[in-house]
Amino acid sequence: MSDLEQEYRLDYFEEHGFHRKQCSECGAHFWTLDGDRATCGEPPCEEYGFIDDPGFDEELSLEEMREQFLSFFEQRGHERIDPYPVAANRWRDDVLLTQASIYDFQPHVTSGESPPPANPLVVSQPCIRMQDIDNVGKTGRHTMAFEMGGHHAFNADEGTDYAYEGEVYWKDQCVEHCMDLLAEVGAPREDVTLIEDPWVGGGNAGPAFEVIYRGLELATLVFMQFEQDPDGDFEMKDGNTYSRMDRRVIDTGYGIERWTWMSQGTPTVYEAVYPDMIDFLKDNAGLDYSEREAEIVHRAATLAGHMDIDEAEDMESARDNIADKLDVPTSELVDLLEPLEDIYAIADHCRTLAYMLGDNIVPSNVGTGYLARMVLRRTKRLVDNVGVDAPLDELVDMQADRLGYENRDTIRDIVRTEVEKYRETLDQGGRRVRRLADDYAEQGEPIPVRELIELYDSHGIQPDMVEEIAAEKGVDVETPDDFYALVADRHGSGQAFEDEEERPYADRLEELPDTDRLYYENQQRTEFEAVVLEVFERDDDRYDVVLDQTMFYPEGGGQPPDHGTLSTDDVTAEVSDVQIVDGVILHTADEDPGKGEFVRGQIDATRRRRLMAHHTATHIVVHAARQVLGEHVRQAGAQKGTESSRIDVSHYESVSREQVREIEHRANDIVRSNVQVKQEWPDRHEAEDEHGFDLYQGGIPAGENIRLIHVAEDVQACGGTHVARTGDIGTIKVLGTERVQDGVIRIEFAAGDAAVQATQDTEDALYEAAEILDVAPDEVPETAERFFTEWKERGKTIEQLKEELAEVRAAAGGDEGEEVAVGEETAVVQRLDADMDELRATANALVEEGKIAVLGSGSDGATFVVAVPDGSAVNAGEVVSELASKVGGGGGGPPDFAQGGGPDVDALDDALDDAPDVLQQVANA
Repeated sequence: MSDLEQEYRLDYFEEHGFHRKQCSECGAHFWTLDGDRATCGEPPCEEYGFIDDPGFDEELSLEEMREQFLSFFEQRGHERIDPYPVAANRWRDDVLLTQASIYDFQPHVTSGESPPPANPLVVSQPCIRMQDIDNVGKTGRHTMAFEMGGHHAFNADEGTDYAYEGEVYWKDQCVEHCMDLLAEVGAPREDVTLIEDPWVGGGNAGPAFEVIYRGLELATLVFMQFEQDPDGDFEMKDGNTYSRMDRRVIDTGYGIERWTWMSQGTPTVYEAVYPDMIDFLKDNAGLDYSEREAEIVHRAATLAGHMDIDEAEDMESARDNIADKLDVPTSELVDLLEPLEDIYAIADHCRTLAYMLGDNIVPSNVGTGYLARMVLRRTKRLVDNVGVDAPLDELVDMQADRLGYENRDTIRDIVRTEVEKYRETLDQGGRRVRRLADDYAEQGEPIPVRELIELYDSHGIQPDMVEEIAAEKGVDVETPDDFYALVADRHGSGQAFEDEEERPYADRLEELPDTDRLYYENQQRTEFEAVVLEVFERDDDRYDVVLDQTMFYPEGGGQPPDHGTLSTDDVTAEVSDVQIVDGVILHTADEDPGKGEFVRGQIDATRRRRLMAHHTATHIVVHAARQVLGEHVRQAGAQKGTESSRIDVSHYESVSREQVREIEHRANDIVRSNVQVKQEWPDRHEAEDEHGFDLYQGGIPAGENIRLIHVAEDVQACGGTHVARTGDIGTIKVLGTERVQDGVIRIEFAAGDAAVQATQDTEDALYEAAEILDVAPDEVPETAERFFTEWKERGKTIEQLKEELAEVRAAAGGDEGEEVAVGEETAVVQRLDADMDELRATANALVEEGKIAVLGSGSDGATFVVAVPDGSAVNAGEVVSELASKVGGGGGGPPDFAQGGGPDVDALDDALDDAPDVLQQVANA
């Protein structure tokens, strides 16, 4: 018996008469009270056994089942805690979405860095698993959005340095809790199986049980107790070896939706969780089955477990197998099931969107915003495909209302905005698909998966749309069953952070104590004294100096480092950079003050004052933006400076000038109120309970206690330096806004004397413009508008004159041009040293007369324009390409009009001389 197998032999199993068996179908080991059982109980080894025959004593709604779960564990000594947001990147920087209840406590609790909010605890955590997106609607049991009930206990060896210590409970009691809960709701213990399924993730591992009842996995019990170690004793399924940790975590996941389904015995989980919405969608889409069809659909539901994309070899084969068992043609089964599967997916996806948008995720091109946009666009496509005649924002609102979100107006507004953007994207992307289909038609190859993913990423084009267009061209498409999971995986990692600079003396840094940070004690102080603990010589003739304490602020949170000097009796070293590495602060200086020396530190006071003003102003501007634009606004990046600063915020629309003025007005109201800027160091969990996860606008701090900065009503976790009172800022001037990416708006502003300077610079520009225009400053806008209008009119007149000149030239028989015969057509070949606008106008005039135009110009390199009438045998793009190659360049375009050129003007006349032959060759091709 292996060491890992021994981990599954619990005293609880022995005391209650459980048997360890091996499934006759899949080979998995499992535990059961039924000594005669042959299979593990999970599809495809067994079918669902509860449809039309509920597995629990009482039929419960999702809300009732959630309460049953939470109350059960409360009665057993677990403290109930509130769920976290679905956007896990609010409190951790390695993932985007919350996929399990244990995510709430990673990494600061599971690592032992911070104590849990309670121990043991129970939570019903909303989760989103994008990897399940392609299974939704098909298996009957998969939902992308779901509630994971988790009861957790955090154990650690006695005498460790971790934030929790001692044994709360471990494997035996965990399994006992689960079995007792099942018995309480009416599940016979002998019908339950526990499949051995080792868990691995994030460098940790442990034995785990999948809890199966009547063909449905209801819970997973994970016992996190190993950490990856090349010399470890336990080899796990990822091929790595692991050793025991001095921490042990009970990590359980109960699918509240599946427990609800089990209690009702409906054909699928969707009817149990979304009954009203499913009825609405079916009625709206006109899904109406005959008695025979309804019976087929109902029987198919019991076999839907075979449709798991992760388990089935391919979906077509799985569908064929189900059709065979039902004794119906596969084509009929597909026609009956696919519309219903779309309905199920729409209901689930709308709930997913309600979770995401309700938690203030704004659709964009990156991170959680990208995933929200992907779900929204897929849902819109499903709605259109199945024929649901209801606006998507109303469908999402149904779920947002059910979930109790208060920002429903914003949610609907975001959905409407995104749907309109999607329409525009489809118009542009459709043309791209047609060109791509033509390319692969010429190659005689199918459009590959990589092209499908790129089309989706760049244009939002769904695979089925690509298939439709490609079919018109006779081209196949390689669409994998798990396409959307592949796309989500491409964007599913955590946020991108730059790797820390690799320092050659990293090992020596580990031996040094953390630097005492004096700037937190008095942020206005600019002088201090310290002892040099170590000096590291760099490759660039500079030195990294480590002190026992410092007033120098190291770069972090978008705030640049302090500058200044470190002085001894013999040396004055200029400090040009300050960085922090694992608690040790490095001062980069141009001189070596000497290890062990006593130094006097002097901060550049002007720089520090400006940075404090801008950092505090950043908090104020974000707060004002949330008041004006909405509570969905969150910080997406920031950079503080001495002359100006910028803050990037999530927002789904452009910001109007009126909104900018209002943000500026509200920000300066806070400045004028001259309230105290307070700092405190509360317990992490207490801070999160009181203020929520919007605390972490500027980054996610580590540790049991976190530093909070209070600026009026705004509260943020922040490690930066700040003014003592808001009045110290002086004033805030918003310099401008721009959309830096879809879903992200950048607000640039200046604070204090930098704001005064920025205002003066703007006034100087205004007065200079007034002087040039010879008007008063307040008349500049009206004068500039008049000049611009006149300039546009003159441009139109010039264009009109060029067209008239071109018509005159064409009527004159081509002027100096040569007329040549191309089959039954006439072509005019002419050198006309003019700009591109005049060449186009002349070419169009010749085409109006039914002639082919081949024009060359030497005014800016060698340039060609070729235009042909409708029905011409000549392809303009091919002619330009050939002529441009003769002058050392290239070009092309559509068959009717093309342009190009090259640098060799001396070869222009020779190229035009060859034009008749080129025209003939192209016409005969």
